[in-house]
Amino acid sequence: AIGSGSMRELVSSLHHDTAVRVVVFRSLVQGVFCAGADLKERAEMNHSDSDLFVHGLRSLMTEIALLPMPTVAAVDGFALGGGLELALACDLRTAANSAQMGLIETTRGLLPGAGGSQRLPRAVGFALAKELIFTGRRVDGQRAVDMGLVNRATEQNSDGDAAYREALSLAREILPQAPIAVRMAKEAMNRGMEVDITSGMAIERMCYARVIPTRDRQEGMAAFIEKRPPRYTGE
Repeated sequence: AIGSGSMRELVSSLHHDTAVRVVVFRSLVQGVFCAGADLKERAEMNHSDSDLFVHGLRSLMTEIALLPMPTVAAVDGFALGGGLELALACDLRTAANSAQMGLIETTRGLLPGAGGSQRLPRAVGFALAKELIFTGRRVDGQRAVDMGLVNRATEQNSDGDAAYREALSLAREILPQAPIAVRMAKEAMNRGMEVDITSGMAIERMCYARVIPTRDRQEGMAAFIEKRPPRYTGE
């Protein structure tokens, strides 16, 4: 289940950690990425408490989505309801073919309340997102990659961590790149998606301007001219 104080503290600390280049979210419980909110706990809440609880989850997902560095969700098992909303708050997603993902809230008399109704259409398109949310359908990893819900799907291994290993592989492709440039690219895309293209171009220009004076940009140019791998420091 999600919503613990330790998760909030971790996410808050990551916002200010310039040494972190990629964050991978995984589960140590085999067969379950994240089962969402604790429904037994929810059932005992009154209307006001329930609203505050869901607002807290929504704000946590927003905090994850606003992390400056790339984030990867490694879905090795069930990611249902709030669990899939957590994965959707990440930039990238890997999944085992056997994983089960779905925004199943309508089957419980609810609707996705931690960002799922907004992030799923942006991930898979409007019509398909409506179908998935209206029906509460679950999809496996292969179907998820086919619809664009996850970036990569792979066969599960005997250790039950195939998606995590795939997420590490994806992270290792990001690590050699200039970290400030990667962060600015994320900001340009995330902010640009919410505005018209003319405004998006202005956002891109502002983000581009922030990488021009960096040592990493100078290193990238020097490495190209000298025909050697660049050595980025994040400065």
